Amino acid sequence: MKISERVQAVIYTLEVGRGAPWLRALALTAAIVALAVLYDSLAYHNFSAPEAMDAAQVARNLANGQGFTTEFIRPFSIYLVDKYNRAALADGLTTNATDFAQVYSGHPDLANPPVYPLVLAGFMKAWPPEWRVQTKKPFWSLNGGFARYEPEFRIALLNQVLLMAVVALTFFLARMLFDWQAAWLSAVLVLGSDALWKFSVSGLSTLLLIVIFLLLAICLAKVEILAREGKKDSQKIFIFALLAGALLALGMMTRYSFGWLIIPVAIFLGSFGGERRGGLAVAAMLAFSILVAPWIARNVMISGTYFGTAGYAAAEGTEGFPETNLIRSLSPELSGIYQNSVQVFSKKLLANSRVLFQNDLPHFAGWLSIFFFAGLLMRLPQNTARRLRFFVIWCLPVLFIVQALGRTYFSYLSPEVSSENLLVLLLPVAVIFGAVCFLTLLAQLDLPVLQVRLTVITILVVIAWQPLASTLLPPHPSPVSYPPYYPPDIQKISGWMHEDELIMSDVPWAVAWYGDRQCVWNTINTQYTFFQLNDYIKPVHALYLTLNTLDGRVLTDCIQGSRDSWGNFVLKSVAANQIPTDFPLRNFPAETLLSGLFLADRPRWETP
Repeated sequence: MKISERVQAVIYTLEVGRGAPWLRALALTAAIVALAVLYDSLAYHNFSAPEAMDAAQVARNLANGQGFTTEFIRPFSIYLVDKYNRAALADGLTTNATDFAQVYSGHPDLANPPVYPLVLAGFMKAWPPEWRVQTKKPFWSLNGGFARYEPEFRIALLNQVLLMAVVALTFFLARMLFDWQAAWLSAVLVLGSDALWKFSVSGLSTLLLIVIFLLLAICLAKVEILAREGKKDSQKIFIFALLAGALLALGMMTRYSFGWLIIPVAIFLGSFGGERRGGLAVAAMLAFSILVAPWIARNVMISGTYFGTAGYAAAEGTEGFPETNLIRSLSPELSGIYQNSVQVFSKKLLANSRVLFQNDLPHFAGWLSIFFFAGLLMRLPQNTARRLRFFVIWCLPVLFIVQALGRTYFSYLSPEVSSENLLVLLLPVAVIFGAVCFLTLLAQLDLPVLQVRLTVITILVVIAWQPLASTLLPPHPSPVSYPPYYPPDIQKISGWMHEDELIMSDVPWAVAWYGDRQCVWNTINTQYTFFQLNDYIKPVHALYLTLNTLDGRVLTDCIQGSRDSWGNFVLKSVAANQIPTDFPLRNFPAETLLSGLFLADRPRWETP
């Protein structure tokens, strides 16, 4: 064969032959990598979500061999551990020096499920980062000042690999349910999702959860196909049901709220599992229960609760515990919550549902939300797609209710990019059904020329990509999440402290992550609760308050606030230069910190 003929054969194979799908996949991969480089160069942003810093510092402790311990200490977590240990050791030999709260020996983490910190810990061990802030090296600094924190950027790269997996799984699921055209359009639309790119640099576990959810949807689709075809090989269908239960457990061990999806999964298997539907549902729930049991047992053995502090998320933000009062309390009165649970939780559900209905629900899939909701009423000829759509419909109210009840102060700090945003987990599946709805409507137009049809599809892609394009276009904001986080300041003040000394702050997650020091959330008041912690749990050696507190409401928080409120404390300390006489932390550095107020028990900045 002549060389020209061989070249022609290769070109034919790549364009229309067996190599065409691989060529398209290679092009899509190259587009993702190029887009990632562009996004990280123009729109990268350091961590701003407290949950991201919290999970990262737990992962660092794991990588350093310290187990599931945390340096971000919640007063409520102290209460749970202290109460449980005192009850467990009631008949044993104890002294006044017994560390019931485990703040000296390494406080156990009661807020994070284990999977995401384990993934990050393995990543940190395989590719150790530079933990010190860089202010002179290119890329990490800008104009001689701080710009990017290397460990956070590396975590963003890991999450962008997960974003590639989300695009690939979206393509695979759409191809399984529909056709090549729907698969490619869905993959391109997911690739251009501004929300997913923001989550990729947020440091949150959201993209890992979306990967798990897509794998779960694929398993359920496989179960439906095998059950409908009525094949005699029952072992295979039970393997997929067990795998679905295992993925549910993996998701719950990544974020506790994901576990509520056991309800739509059980309904789906019980409805579309064929002759063995009851057994399939039981098998999935059994696999789920077996895999989550060890971690729940761990929580019970160290705190007496199933899910630690995360199990009380529904109580946060209620009338009895507004804002962060529950999580910052050392002796909360929980009886009122339990006695009037229906009334208390229904009020929170109704209040947050209004916000979700107006903001989150209509826009969780971007422009494709319009076609997704329209597609819910469309007749689909594919049996698997039609039945999997029921699963998505059942997931919507479950995630909606859980998100409304689980909304906490962290959603206020980071409204859009938050671990409490659960509806975004449905984004790729919603894009698939939205894309199919659009293609079905487009086919009904009976356009005469293929080029016109491609033009209409291109217009949809351009509209869907518009938010991402706007993010990439100038002006480009600073990658520093200031206010309130300024890592150079946090590492400076942390360097003044010994490793075994306790700091108190209104951003303890940031001090724990950037400063690698044990830091407790500032208590609900400056008097009784503060001294309860300082005198009986562990002495507080320094106080660091950022613009979160310093920029508080002057009238409500400072002037009209109670005498022992932190707002009143800041007003006296900063405006009047009068630190309360009985407050043990009275020394402050002569140099001005960009990010806030720092008080210590002695002038540490003068010691070598």
